[in-house]
Amino acid sequence: MEGLGLPKLMKATPKALVKINLVFLALFLVVYAALLLRPNSSLYFENAGSLVRCSLRECHHKVDTLKMKVVLEETQANSQKPKGNLSELEMPNFLNKMGKGMKIGMVNMDHRDVSKWSTHSETIPIKFERVSELFEWKDLFPEWIDEEEDTDVATCPEIPMPDHRIYDNLDMIVAILPCKFPEEGWAREVFRLQVHLIVANLAVKKGKKDWYSRTKVGLLSKCRPMMELFRCEDLVKQEGDWWFFEPEMGRLEQKVSLPIGSCKLALPLWGQGIHEIYDLSKIQSSTITPKKEAYATVLHSTEAYVCGAITLAQSLIKTGTKRDLLMLIDNSISISKRNALVAAGWTLRIIERIRNPRAENGTYNEYNYSKFRLWQLTDYDKVIFIDSDILVLRNLDLLFHFPQMTATGNDVSIFNSGIMVIEPSNCTFRVFIDRTKDIISYNGGDQGFLNEVFVWWHRLPRRVNYLKNFWANTTLEATVKNHLFGADPPQVYSIHYLGLKPWLCYRDYDCNWDIGDQRVYASDVAHQRWWKFHDDMDEGLQKFCGLTEQRRIELDWDRMKARKMGLADKHWGIKITDPRRKHLIT
Repeated sequence: MEGLGLPKLMKATPKALVKINLVFLALFLVVYAALLLRPNSSLYFENAGSLVRCSLRECHHKVDTLKMKVVLEETQANSQKPKGNLSELEMPNFLNKMGKGMKIGMVNMDHRDVSKWSTHSETIPIKFERVSELFEWKDLFPEWIDEEEDTDVATCPEIPMPDHRIYDNLDMIVAILPCKFPEEGWAREVFRLQVHLIVANLAVKKGKKDWYSRTKVGLLSKCRPMMELFRCEDLVKQEGDWWFFEPEMGRLEQKVSLPIGSCKLALPLWGQGIHEIYDLSKIQSSTITPKKEAYATVLHSTEAYVCGAITLAQSLIKTGTKRDLLMLIDNSISISKRNALVAAGWTLRIIERIRNPRAENGTYNEYNYSKFRLWQLTDYDKVIFIDSDILVLRNLDLLFHFPQMTATGNDVSIFNSGIMVIEPSNCTFRVFIDRTKDIISYNGGDQGFLNEVFVWWHRLPRRVNYLKNFWANTTLEATVKNHLFGADPPQVYSIHYLGLKPWLCYRDYDCNWDIGDQRVYASDVAHQRWWKFHDDMDEGLQKFCGLTEQRRIELDWDRMKARKMGLADKHWGIKITDPRRKHLIT
């Protein structure tokens, strides 16, 4: 190299440098390719293991938990940063007066700007999955369920609830309630029920209770919140569209422990047969000790049901109940009939009738809103109302453990008001009176009215209030029902005598057979059962079940028409031996 000298080396540099660069470039590319294409074993197998683990249930749980945590963290981080197009929601005055520093659970309030609330209290948005719009009221309140569980076990669809475990205890729960009034069916919106149930469950599970076992609930709604959950008595203050409640937790806890609709029985007696003993421990532990309990019925405007009321009292006493028997009557009931009702076992209370403003003069339902007077029996904690055309065969005291509104199904999504558990309240009574002009009863009577007020009710087995009807008009239906009507010992708790009443027929057969549109109520078995009970009563009470001359004329007229029509069952041809036909009463 030294011999070459600098000038010679400079001449040789271009060619040599090109060759050297090419060698280094080739070597670099080989090394780079080797590094690029070589798999990283640790990274590969770690990812593969994750893929395998994520096909298992545990991974999904971890992922869901992580997602929930992230969502909550993001929600909490953004809870004080309202979106630009949200309308601001002012705090109600009653909340300002409670002092600062409270923890407030906020339900269904994501669409409002509540940033100012955070300067007063800690706001915790409650996250939940909104119920599907395809979820209809009839899914919760079907017309029919297999109560006997002959072919299927009755179940209810699920309404999504928040995960209560991820929330701390709350000083107050506030919510915006859906209200589509005056749209048809607005009260039976499933989303509306969902928000109510979320608030109720939060109050029970996470609400801080005061000395009187009450917690604080604020509801924003143009419609009155559901009285089935947030009772009239628990309303502390109303401020515009804000409703401030302090619900009694024992009652509310019992409510949310029951099925979410009539899709499942609140009293599943029949799973293991008629003599199964129902476990009351759950509902007993969550109810307060009642002041007083009573059975009650109502008579007004006519004495036609006095005999039925006498028989009802005697049947209740025969079941061994020790509850009070209350009879609400108006001035249409004569002194002699009142004395007979007292002798039968009733304690009488005189009432003033309540007119149905939508009824026509002189119609059967003109004064049937008088039944609302039952809610004025506030010296009683709970009352079981029973229609006076019902014969009770088994003890019903079990029903006092259930809340308002508990009843049997009627049809579609409504309950039958013939037997129902109610909780007297002057406040509820005033709500009824205030709404008599705007509520439209589907049948023009009290049953239709009450079904519009108490849309969320709890289903009793049909055997508690077994209706005497044969809507299906099949041999199978007649066989099954007549067997139950006549079973001894009784397999139903009561028989509800729809149609013409036994004491208004001849003893010899059910006179519903003689009238075309009444034949669906005809049962000679049920008819004879009523008369058998009647014959066991004191003779001094039996005489109030006689026939008037007018009623005898009507019965004979119906028999004549049935004969002319040639009705195939030929009940019209049965010889009448009923002694009441000759020994009439005035």
